[in-house]
Amino acid sequence: MSKLINTLFAATTALTTALGVTAVHAAPAGATRNIVLVHGAFVDGSGWKAIAEILRKRGYNVSIVQPPETSFEDDVAATNRVLDQLDGPAVLVGHSYGGAIITQAGNHAQVKNLVYVAALQPDAGESAGQLLASKPAATNYIVPSKDGFLTIQREHFQDAFAADLPKAEADFIGDSQVATSGKALSTPITAPAWKTKPSFAIVATQDRAINPDLERSMYARSKAVTTEIVASHAVYISQPQAVAKVIEQAAAAVASH
Repeated sequence: MSKLINTLFAATTALTTALGVTAVHAAPAGATRNIVLVHGAFVDGSGWKAIAEILRKRGYNVSIVQPPETSFEDDVAATNRVLDQLDGPAVLVGHSYGGAIITQAGNHAQVKNLVYVAALQPDAGESAGQLLASKPAATNYIVPSKDGFLTIQREHFQDAFAADLPKAEADFIGDSQVATSGKALSTPITAPAWKTKPSFAIVATQDRAINPDLERSMYARSKAVTTEIVASHAVYISQPQAVAKVIEQAAAAVASH
């Protein structure tokens, strides 16, 4: 009988490992179960798919905000709308311009910790555009439309945004860009949530859309717990496991304070 039990246990363990849902990956006791993901300029929430799947398999409740990118106020309102629907505390995660959004929306009572993924982290009175101009990135292929919306030149999208993604994938993201209001990037922050709530951050060391040194300086200023990942600006797509690990660290930290 014991031999049969051991055989069944070994088979179950092998199947569980193959499915990628081992007990080691379970969300730690006491960690917040709510994770809210906010995308940045030029893209939509579909880029979070791999990270959302990883976190859901580990027991987290994942919500994905779709900021309309029509104005900063609209983007913050879209984030607050999702936070209002939660049943408990949350970790709020932003990529790129999404970092500016979570800096303001992070003042919501449900938000306990913030995670900046190759993201902008403005102080009071600073805008996303102001920060970008302070330490220019390696590329600048952004072009305006007649009505003041911005996109990245299609032929340069992979170089600027997603150099470590397969060309076909980068091309599709470039083809399906969401035009972003120039006004949104020029609207200053009024109340930075990172001044009152702990923040975690990821520097994408090969980022060509936001200067990695700008990322480092912002995160040093806020005393964020910072991780460096060798990746492009699309680190959340190209390195989902590494980014999910940082998000989980933030979720676990909620229980300690």
